Amino acid sequence: MADVILPQLGETVTEGTITRWFKKVGDKIAADEPLFEISTDKVDTEVPSPISGTVTELRVAEGDTVPVGAVIAVVQADAEADAGAPAAQPAAAPEPPAPEAPAPAPEASAPAAETPTATPAPAASAPPPPLLEVAVAASPAAEDERSATTGDHRLLSPVVRRLVSEHGIHPEDVAGTGPGGRITRDDVLDFIDRKHLTATGATAPAPAKAAATDAAASPPATAAAAAAPAAATAPAAAPVVRTGERDTTVALSKIRKLTGSHMVMSKGVSPHAFSVVEVDYANVDVTRTAEKGEWKATEGFGLTYLPFITRAVVDALVEFPHLNASVADTDLVVHNFIDIGIAVDLDYQGLLVPVVRSAEGKRLRAIAREINDLAARTRTRKLSPDEITGGTFTITNNGSAGSVLTMAIINQPQVAILSTDAIVRKPVVARLADGGEAIVIHPVGNLALTWDHRAFDGAYAAGFLVRVKELLETRDWSQEL
Repeated sequence: MADVILPQLGETVTEGTITRWFKKVGDKIAADEPLFEISTDKVDTEVPSPISGTVTELRVAEGDTVPVGAVIAVVQADAEADAGAPAAQPAAAPEPPAPEAPAPAPEASAPAAETPTATPAPAASAPPPPLLEVAVAASPAAEDERSATTGDHRLLSPVVRRLVSEHGIHPEDVAGTGPGGRITRDDVLDFIDRKHLTATGATAPAPAKAAATDAAASPPATAAAAAAPAAATAPAAAPVVRTGERDTTVALSKIRKLTGSHMVMSKGVSPHAFSVVEVDYANVDVTRTAEKGEWKATEGFGLTYLPFITRAVVDALVEFPHLNASVADTDLVVHNFIDIGIAVDLDYQGLLVPVVRSAEGKRLRAIAREINDLAARTRTRKLSPDEITGGTFTITNNGSAGSVLTMAIINQPQVAILSTDAIVRKPVVARLADGGEAIVIHPVGNLALTWDHRAFDGAYAAGFLVRVKELLETRDWSQEL
């Protein structure tokens, strides 16, 4: 048997709803032909069959919600396909070939990685074509990697694997509440809360013990400082909320709860710092005003400030590469490509961050087209999984909702996020051509940068912001169009 895994549909996705089966029992299906459609809090997407064969079983009905890792269908492989890949048979059929084996056959969801060494079948008896179990979770290669790195034979989703790796957790120590005892993301987060783990991969009890030992031989101030890191990781007690007849209780949606967990994790991982500059957009408006009519006619959408800001950010990141990076343990991993995430609001129901890939090679028009396309498909849930993962820097456009100053939370594992706040007309001091100054009315707005103090200091962050401001206020943007 071989498990087929639902792609990583966003960092916080743990379940999905089967919205449509493209095949029924008895139907033939080709490799890479869509088998079913799944909907999550993040995206709607089609999942293809990994092999050619016949659908022999559908275990989940349309409309059912299943957790990551659940087996949802069985496909019997074509004999011709199996003959072309005999080495894959042991992985696809983990049951022992010998009928007299005393051990019972493993469960259908047992990982193929339990039998990594191919065992030749007896020449006298050709085995029947293997069955492929279609599951919502990881490719066989990822499953082998999981078993090798965790030593745990339960199916772990990519999110769970990342969490246990970041926190130095042994999966066998975590009680799984998912189907077949599988470990869910909530199981790991609950385990972290109970054990007071930090995101550095070390458990809190060990530092706490060391702090207690140091405290016995240290002055009171030193002892308090040594104990502070351990105390900081302790979860605060949730306040008791009493409801009455004048209250209305609204259940938090899955995306609201997952967003909250991710943001709490980010605040715990990164020492957040904050820097702001004010930008005069009069120079940008020279181009916007001259081009907006023709732009709308040819492109079909309006030319907003966001593409100009994004283009300036890309150029500034080239000059200040440590903002286009991630922190890995004691290292700063600087990315030599720029994948810009653009946060998109889902009618106040949550946020998604689709990614403009390789933005360093795109000019303003291409960036504007891609931002418009991604935003439209985000709101209609038509993004593919790889379009909402892997960004290296994030821009959140809160100004479109009217905010004037926003301190955003870093989108892990990035080291910075930029908020583009409302652009309003206000009096500013402008330098005249003759060298004098005058008070004029210009469009002005704030750019607010939240950044990880592990990666760099305030002067570096300020230098980046000043460069973005300079590009917006002085570049001849007509040349970009």
